Amino acid sequence: MLGVAAYDFAARLVERVPVLGWLAAVLSAVLLLALVLWAGREALGYRRVKRLDALRGRAELALGSGDLAEARAVAASVAGLYNAADPTLEALDAEAVIEGAEAHLLIGLDARAQMEIQSAARQVAMATALIPLAFADVAAALTANLRMIRRIAEIYGGRPGAFGNWRLARSVAVHLMATGVVAVGDDLIGSVAGGGLLSKLSRRFGEGVVNGALTARVGLAAMELCRPLPFRMGRKPSVSVVTATALKGLFDRG
Repeated sequence: MLGVAAYDFAARLVERVPVLGWLAAVLSAVLLLALVLWAGREALGYRRVKRLDALRGRAELALGSGDLAEARAVAASVAGLYNAADPTLEALDAEAVIEGAEAHLLIGLDARAQMEIQSAARQVAMATALIPLAFADVAAALTANLRMIRRIAEIYGGRPGAFGNWRLARSVAVHLMATGVVAVGDDLIGSVAGGGLLSKLSRRFGEGVVNGALTARVGLAAMELCRPLPFRMGRKPSVSVVTATALKGLFDRG
């Protein structure tokens, strides 16, 4: 309907004012081309995210069945994803192949992803503590979480577009619900801020710590979903450790 309306508008304008009509036609063509390019970019981003999920699924199947050939194929695909040499050519079983690929290709990326999670958790905690308007800090937290999820996907080679990022955010939410979201309460806040200090914190700072911990939980779920291989050699970071590291320096433990 929009295309027909634009065409009719340009055609009538050509009849009345030819110069403006042809200008409108050219601009409509440019807009159409931009939309096609944008749709293609979104499709490529969606495909990259799906590729990471497929690689992780193949790796889990290879580990479960002990299929050496499939494990080597997965390791070669992950190495190709990062334009690196396959480090598992001499491994003789599926577990050694997957763990070798993880150790050589993903440990460094895990550290970068963890830094992104810590940065986002710190931003959300500070935004919650310092912004007095409820809806404003919710918007800041949502923006920080979506940006964090996108950055984690980019670190692991996903590079999602807008729709791909929303799909990934939905997958993260489903993953959190499926695995069970453990309540974040005083115990976690105490481990971050220090037991006796909790009573000295204002309510907003306490909420900031909780929201920072929830952001860390979202980030770790995104990390697990975007990682092309399951955690084997590299240990999955815990929420309390990531949150404590992210908020280090904001609270005086002494």
